[in-house]
Amino acid sequence: MSAPRPAWMTRLQDALAHPDPEYFDRFQPPDEGGRESAVLMLFAPSEDGGEEVVLTERAHHLRSHPGQVSFPGGSLEPGEDAVQAALREAHEEVGIAPETVDVVAELPALFLSPSQHVVTPVLAWWPVPRAFQNVHAGEVHRAEMVSVDLLLDASIRFTTVHPMGYEGPAFEVDGLYIWGFTAMLFSRVMQLAGLERPWDATVRRPLPERFHPRSQPGAQSPSRQEGSHQ
Repeated sequence: MSAPRPAWMTRLQDALAHPDPEYFDRFQPPDEGGRESAVLMLFAPSEDGGEEVVLTERAHHLRSHPGQVSFPGGSLEPGEDAVQAALREAHEEVGIAPETVDVVAELPALFLSPSQHVVTPVLAWWPVPRAFQNVHAGEVHRAEMVSVDLLLDASIRFTTVHPMGYEGPAFEVDGLYIWGFTAMLFSRVMQLAGLERPWDATVRRPLPERFHPRSQPGAQSPSRQEGSHQ
């Protein structure tokens, strides 16, 4: 049976209709733009009546952000818009058929200065989720459906501290360390949807060494505001 969109998605759309939501305004792309990318924030019904979100762990051999947790996504190809790119990348990375996805909204584009990417988050609903098919081992080490309720639990949330100065929200669940751009975007969407629960941002943990720039040839450190890119 196909599950209807959750009510919070409508609340989120209403919140985005107001001018200049603070988080999105802070990351507004510059006039000269940047490399255009898109990510698919894909939510689905869970067996317990709640929702889950699709997350991937990048392959560990990649030169750019190996092992980091992200939403499916990547750069736009010539002639594509953000929705088309997000759906294509989700299909290529973890085998999600575009026709099974209900696209809800494009969120405002966000500029990540370290990578010069302009990233458009695409909010979507997967009314009849299926097992991941044809996971692209060259790009994806692991793909998971993670409970939204669990991600909102204060016991798994904390502030991660990068050795270069960046601080931001983070989550650790089922062996996934979620930080940087992905954690900040998820947190902001949950705030705008009215779902976020109180958590203790004074609980601070150092960023695991495997994510430090020196362990990633050619990688750039995130700034204090921006965190990691997809």
